[in-house]
Amino acid sequence: MRKADRLFQIVQLLRRSSRPVTAEAMAAELETSKRSVYRDIAALMGQRVPIRGEAGVGYVLDTGFDMPPLMLTSDEIEAAVLGAQWVAGRGDPALARAARDLIAKIAATVPERLRPMVLEPAVSTPSWNVLPEAIDMAAVRHAIHGARKVALHYRDEKEAESRRTVWPFQIAYRDTTRIVLAWCEMRDDFRMFRTDRVLDATVLEDRYPARPAPLRARWRAEMTARYGDAH
Repeated sequence: MRKADRLFQIVQLLRRSSRPVTAEAMAAELETSKRSVYRDIAALMGQRVPIRGEAGVGYVLDTGFDMPPLMLTSDEIEAAVLGAQWVAGRGDPALARAARDLIAKIAATVPERLRPMVLEPAVSTPSWNVLPEAIDMAAVRHAIHGARKVALHYRDEKEAESRRTVWPFQIAYRDTTRIVLAWCEMRDDFRMFRTDRVLDATVLEDRYPARPAPLRARWRAEMTARYGDAH
């Protein structure tokens, strides 16, 4: 690995970690020696990259530092293209358009030698046809971001219909269906709603008395307690 690439990877490694990273851990990931990592850290500090830490303890990258957004490795490009392909085939119309636009922007801005990885990728996702829905998923996404309640007219697997107010906090994807994870006021508990079974949905002006992130954390904790870490 060239030194320039190694310096870039060190910054990336520190940026994605929420805890101090030791030189030993960096050396193992970069397949180099700790001595090389120490030299690279010193070189980065010399270039005024805001790295803090010391040998034997670990290093952190101060918040607010970023590199030019288009300095992508070939693996990062393939990861971005694969993710965008997946969203283009499975996301709601607004997300699908955004994913296709993202692929086009990546292709237009990466160096010429990397462009074939975008236009002729070695990775792809299988075709996927979502079941018909009577719900605006873009509106649900906006409701989640705004912590707004949603009124649902829902038909369950036994064909029983109900009307309920929910606090949506996440959208999940399963095979050919999408799932809205929410707190249900009627059941006073977490519930999962298949979007193809929603007969009607209205985003309300009322905000629910929580934030999506804590609700997601509570839901994950409950699922782990019920089903274990494999869930």
